[in-house]
Amino acid sequence: PLLTSFPVSVCCCLFILFLFLSELTGFIATEIVNELYVDDPDKDSGGKIEVNLNISLPNLNCELVGLDIQDEMGRHEVGHIDNSMKIPLNNGDGCRFEGHFSINKVPGNFHVSTHSATAQPQNPDMTHVIHKLSFGDKLQVHNVHGAFNALEGADKLSSNPLASHDYILKIVPTVYEDMSGKQRYSYQYTVANKEYVAYSHTGRIIPAIWFRYDLSPITVKYTERRQPLYRFITSICAIIGGTFTVAGILDSCIFTASEAWKKIQLGKMQ
Repeated sequence: PLLTSFPVSVCCCLFILFLFLSELTGFIATEIVNELYVDDPDKDSGGKIEVNLNISLPNLNCELVGLDIQDEMGRHEVGHIDNSMKIPLNNGDGCRFEGHFSINKVPGNFHVSTHSATAQPQNPDMTHVIHKLSFGDKLQVHNVHGAFNALEGADKLSSNPLASHDYILKIVPTVYEDMSGKQRYSYQYTVANKEYVAYSHTGRIIPAIWFRYDLSPITVKYTERRQPLYRFITSICAIIGGTFTVAGILDSCIFTASEAWKKIQLGKMQ
């Protein structure tokens, strides 16, 4: 027989079973591979990026809250209202703004302010909490950890009520391709922020919450992959062959040592 030692045979089979299960787990599971390249991945978007904004201003009435959008293509929209909703807070003294809108793929900004109000308040309070700011499709993938909602939970309730807030965003295009080849387009972003008191030409303080953005030329792509079947079969063959080879060497050594020990004992008896 190939293996004359029963303990070696048992250990060999257990070792093969362990490695086989490890390889099988790796074969069944998918892995996420990422790469970087320079391109505009979502060419069918018409040069637009979808934005989702959810922000609470607990000390500013909803009638005063507005969204303004402007960029380097000449867009200048004051009081954008499409696909937006204002929810009163604190018995009408505050407001929660939820908006879904699109921006052009050029540097620009959108800001929450009182600029579109018919009458400007004397002391507008821009303290706020950002619940959500995301771009593009929503990705719910456990293995991908990125800054898709980097401003979630940003709390400026303790800041100067009359201060303006600048959030400077660097947006990074992100593509996720699943096992079927379907692609989803989202955007990650990094953020820096500052606070300052801004005065108008009349000397009045008109604060706002600015989101100034620029796009990175680098695209991040995540691809779902599974180990090829031929590689799995090759690994299993290597495991079985290698294990039996090593086990055969160990068995031979044990057998040789055993025979030598028998000869030594026989010599002593004679």
